[in-house]
Amino acid sequence: MGMSEVWLIPAIPAAAFAVLLLFGKYLPRGGDWLAIGAIFASFVLFFPVLVDLLDKVDQPGFAGGGKSWEWISFDSFRINLGFHVDQLAIVMLAVVSFVTLMVQVYSVGYMKGDPKYGWYFTCMSIFAASMLTLVLADNLLLLYAAWEGVGFCSFLLIGFWWERRSAAEAAKKAFITTRIGDMGFLIGIILLYKEAGTFDISQIFDYARSGGYSDTYLTAAVLFLFAGAVGKSAQFPLHVWLPDAMEGPTPVSALIHAATMVVAGVYMVARMFPLFDLADPVALDVVLALGLTTVLLSAFIGLAATDIKRVIAYSTLNSLGLMFVALGAGSVTAAMFYLLVHGFFKALLFLASGSVIHATEQQDVRELGGLAGKMPVTSTVFAIGALAMIGIIPLSGFWAKDEVLHSAESGENVLIFLVVLLSLFVTGLYMTRLYILTFLFEPKNEEAHHHAHDAPPVMTVPLLLLAGLTLVGGFVAFDFVGEALGFPGGIGKFVFAREPEAFDLNVWIAIASTLLAGGGLVVGWLVWAGRAEPARRASEVFRPLHILLLNRFYFDDIYQFAIDRVILAVGSLIAWFDRTIVNDTGVDGSARLGYFTGFEMKFLETGKLPNYALAISAGVVVIAIVFLIFVA
Repeated sequence: MGMSEVWLIPAIPAAAFAVLLLFGKYLPRGGDWLAIGAIFASFVLFFPVLVDLLDKVDQPGFAGGGKSWEWISFDSFRINLGFHVDQLAIVMLAVVSFVTLMVQVYSVGYMKGDPKYGWYFTCMSIFAASMLTLVLADNLLLLYAAWEGVGFCSFLLIGFWWERRSAAEAAKKAFITTRIGDMGFLIGIILLYKEAGTFDISQIFDYARSGGYSDTYLTAAVLFLFAGAVGKSAQFPLHVWLPDAMEGPTPVSALIHAATMVVAGVYMVARMFPLFDLADPVALDVVLALGLTTVLLSAFIGLAATDIKRVIAYSTLNSLGLMFVALGAGSVTAAMFYLLVHGFFKALLFLASGSVIHATEQQDVRELGGLAGKMPVTSTVFAIGALAMIGIIPLSGFWAKDEVLHSAESGENVLIFLVVLLSLFVTGLYMTRLYILTFLFEPKNEEAHHHAHDAPPVMTVPLLLLAGLTLVGGFVAFDFVGEALGFPGGIGKFVFAREPEAFDLNVWIAIASTLLAGGGLVVGWLVWAGRAEPARRASEVFRPLHILLLNRFYFDDIYQFAIDRVILAVGSLIAWFDRTIVNDTGVDGSARLGYFTGFEMKFLETGKLPNYALAISAGVVVIAIVFLIFVA
């Protein structure tokens, strides 16, 4: 087993999906064991693939391995479908397979008793298969198919409880919003294919390096590709779907945010980074600008959100924005390092919040509080995840954010670096607020507090494993840790864009980030501790700003206004034109004209000789008159 058999990793969950779809209702426990067994098998198969990769990664000219099959071939037109694994893909495989396994095991306890329990695991299997295919695709056509598969699966799972109107609306919102970006992604793929004549990613890279694309053409193509990432990874201005996606089951939220849909955009830009690097610098400037905008927006909105899952969702937007800032600054290492550790602590935060919801049946932080004593395991692991999200040393989030800060500082724009630093302080504020309102001080809802308890082992064990990786995962930045694990060095010497990068801890950046992150934590404690009187007074003094944050800068209202007053108005005009001009006049009108002509013509064929004689006589008279006027 090695890289040539990597196709088995997505194939096994796909096969499980087929079995569950056809026979799931006849299987014990809805077939949950089959779904979990399939992703466990994929996770186990990851290791021999990793070993094979590590054995060959130091070979000169190594560019990865895999397997490809000819799908369509006639004349000079040929399309292969294949799976490719390299350093970038192996990092994603680790995150996707492990986090998906943890989420599915956790789901056994969380979804217990749900009437659609079997269907849930059916959807989870195809979701995992789609994401694993996306990670391993060696050509843009297969990548796009998997990309759309991930989007469709998210639609099914966000709207899993479709009988609730809010869930159905959230699923439609996510599907339609991401389709906007996906249209751009498809245009970018077509543009790249049109010139290169191939969908194969490595061949497209070679064609671009040889100067096959003009600068303007390549820049346009990669910006269209990035539009797909903006939709999938919920970057400004297509970020509005992600908070509403919390309507799905909490394990789904964990999977979407930590290991599948939203990180697909980051991975795609990292995968196609050689093209971004060759294009005009404006392409990476756009990536950086939108990432930075998303970082700021999400951080401030998170200060006012009251739904525990929505606050964590905004922290995801914040993290994704930081990943795009790193990519925009030219550091694939920083982006993928953050993606790696983010998968662990974000899944931990969502699953821990799921334990809170499972125990209390409440997810509004204004109805929680005082749960630390009743749920010691959950509160502890949640604290670990929150501190990692804030960026407190020595948790994994600190090392990853240090890499992002280093990449931002390496640029010429000091403002970018300062904005990223500011976001650390705001993140410390809203994550501290979330923890205090959920777990500390007096309970706000006595009934919910009374029923609170830690989750059963099937839910707790995944939390503990994710907490462990959150604690130590960041140390893969160091060369000695990477070498001890069999890698060439730290993650910067394994995953990089241009050349290997040794981890370089800038003491001043580390001190600044620690002071700001820690300052956010301290200020958050002072503002929301106890009865949170400072927070209440601040919301009254800055009421317009508080309302602005509660309404998420009114982006949803602006979009709804545009839909109601512009899109629907234009749609009504087009519908009128289609109905009146095209159908009634063009189609039905021509049909009615034929009917009318036939109706009138029938009077010329009466079958009576006097009528024909009269017509002949009239014709002779008319011809004679015309002759006399124009000829004689």
